[in-house]
Amino acid sequence: MAPAGAAGGAGLVTAMIFPPQLVDAVHAYPHPLVFATVSGAHLYGFPSVDSDWDLRGVHVLPLRDVLGLETPEETHSLERDDGTVELDLVTHDARKFARLLLTRNGYVLEQLLSPLVVHTMPAHADLAALARRCVTRHHAHHYLGFTRNQWEMLEREDVPRVKPLLYAFRTVLTGLHLLRTGEVEANLEVLNAEARLPFLTDLMTLKREGREGEPLPEAPAVYQAEHLRLVRELEEARQTTHLPDAVPDDVARAVSEWVVGVRLSSPAR
Repeated sequence: MAPAGAAGGAGLVTAMIFPPQLVDAVHAYPHPLVFATVSGAHLYGFPSVDSDWDLRGVHVLPLRDVLGLETPEETHSLERDDGTVELDLVTHDARKFARLLLTRNGYVLEQLLSPLVVHTMPAHADLAALARRCVTRHHAHHYLGFTRNQWEMLEREDVPRVKPLLYAFRTVLTGLHLLRTGEVEANLEVLNAEARLPFLTDLMTLKREGREGEPLPEAPAVYQAEHLRLVRELEEARQTTHLPDAVPDDVARAVSEWVVGVRLSSPAR
């Protein structure tokens, strides 16, 4: 079990003490866990006091479940709310997570490489090392789709809110950083240190103060020009990035071997 200690993205290290309810949920989980990390607003750098905790990770199904003729449930979840801490822990079986890792799925990259680690084992670090070689130029598609969806959500709201606007900028900036550096960075405060958009600092403050339901300080159109500029930059980065077109064959084989290894070494036999 990893201690609740220092955590943070590249360029920003913060101390985060996890509520004991998170560790309790890991202990109560019905399947052995390779890792459980924090996602959502806590990972993105703008949680409010009442934000729930989004935990994501990988579990390992027993051999008898994956060797038979029946197709097992590969995704499991646990939700808890004791009136003080609300959390949900959602995990994929090792094989499903590995399949997703070999696609242009930004969600699993962020979960696997999240610096906010509630539970880990050596196989977690092994897969994280492989993950950095699974990033391709096509991950731009994930972040372009994500950021456009968030902007469309913002435009559909009768009273546009802070949260979807922050998510729209967080996702496009994460995508840009990934295509330019090959590194995953989901913390908007870290990303904005380079983007230097003062209004994002103000919006994150509103979100952290629990005022995300309030109307935006300005009309969405005020922020749209910057968002469109970043989207264009991400589209251009997809063409100019040094990242490969596909996951190398040897890396894909290594990910497959990782699944075999973690399955055979799991206590879930």
